[in-house]
Amino acid sequence: MKLEQLYTGCLAHAAYYLESNGEVAIFDPLREVQPYIDRAQKDNSKIKYIFETHFHADFVSGHVDLAKKTDATIVYGPTTMKTGFDIHVGTDGEVFKVGDVLVKLIHTPGHTMESSCFLISDENGKEHGIISGDTLFIGDVGRPDLAQHVIADLTQDKLARHLYHSLRNKIMPLSDDLIVYPNHGAGSACGKMMSKETTDTLGNQKKTNYALQEMTEDQFVKAILTGLTTPPQYFPKNVLMNIQGYESLDEIMIRGHKPYDANTFEVVANETKALILDTRRAEDFAKGFIPSSINIGLESNFAMWVGEMILDSNQEILIVADDNSKVDDAIIRLSRVGYDHAIGYLEGGFKSWLAANKEINIVNRITAEQLKKHYNKDKLVLIDVRKRSEYNSEHLVNAINIPLNEINNHLAEFPKDKVFIVYCLGGYRSMIASSILKQRGFDNFVDVIGGFNTIKATNLPLTEYVCPSTLL
Repeated sequence: MKLEQLYTGCLAHAAYYLESNGEVAIFDPLREVQPYIDRAQKDNSKIKYIFETHFHADFVSGHVDLAKKTDATIVYGPTTMKTGFDIHVGTDGEVFKVGDVLVKLIHTPGHTMESSCFLISDENGKEHGIISGDTLFIGDVGRPDLAQHVIADLTQDKLARHLYHSLRNKIMPLSDDLIVYPNHGAGSACGKMMSKETTDTLGNQKKTNYALQEMTEDQFVKAILTGLTTPPQYFPKNVLMNIQGYESLDEIMIRGHKPYDANTFEVVANETKALILDTRRAEDFAKGFIPSSINIGLESNFAMWVGEMILDSNQEILIVADDNSKVDDAIIRLSRVGYDHAIGYLEGGFKSWLAANKEINIVNRITAEQLKKHYNKDKLVLIDVRKRSEYNSEHLVNAINIPLNEINNHLAEFPKDKVFIVYCLGGYRSMIASSILKQRGFDNFVDVIGGFNTIKATNLPLTEYVCPSTLL
């Protein structure tokens, strides 16, 4: 038996590859499915099942394309949801054979109603591990407030109570030596306190996971719901795509991989009103960029921030990348969160725009040491664009908090008659904010290079540190 975790850091997502005796199962695949097909071919095996732990909200699964290309059966837990593609609706306790390995479906409603875990037993019949989806994470459990944004009757209170019983009646009675294989790790918005570790034993989780400690149902509900924030706006859209189906990634790649020279790029941008998405690093973007373009760098949580900041998932997008080799990566990562309408890219990257003597814009930046020189003598307006949990934990005295994902609703709070300072943790998010502010006509601000990380290295006054109760 081979059971491998395939972890994608930019989404904090884990898919799983299970192989035994010529047969393969893929659990919660990403949108780009060719790597799974190639891996199975390398093992001289055939993909038999695609197991989905639930209808995902934080990414568009590759289940539809993978089933079409392999004739594998898509399996969900108990559900009455009508899907836009063929599925096998599993029953609680149903067992599936993958080669000589057994996969047992355990229905665990709570994160969503169809949420299910899959218990893996090896060729000798020994229970090895549990693929726990968004039911159980390392250090956390799945948030129960997402499904209500698609089905209003599924309140977070109802789902939290389902989750309480699922964990205690279905998961906790299992053997301590089982390995827990969750769908996400730290950085995902599907939980509030996930560990950076991506596997653990169930026994250790029983000892250390706050949600698995002895408590009443009401105490559990309070603990689970405390610290939740409004989920990212793209989550309900991804759920619907995962239920209804979607356009093939092959077609999306063809549409997006259209090179335009600088002159044509400018014409297409003007004619289509496409969003110009600059995927370069923050420090490169700051030195020069196409006016009105938005910067979301590929090097970090690109897809998540695209989903947070670009409100219309049907928005046509033109890509600016470091070079042509990064374009396909950008298109794929856009598609992972349902942004399927890239229509081309600037051939040769931003250098070709400069070579054509086109108009550019810049973002003014300062170091933390430069900020320090002005902090006491000037009444600075300081805007911290980190999450509320980060800000509440520790921030620069006198700074106000406007989280990046809320910036479009709070533009009136940015002063127009005086210079203000923008910072995040390391500079990635503040440059996204800077690009949006520039697009909206703000020129009276500077960005702090290195963000709060460098501010902490000075003796600028900070609030007293408070250990965060949530990472959302």
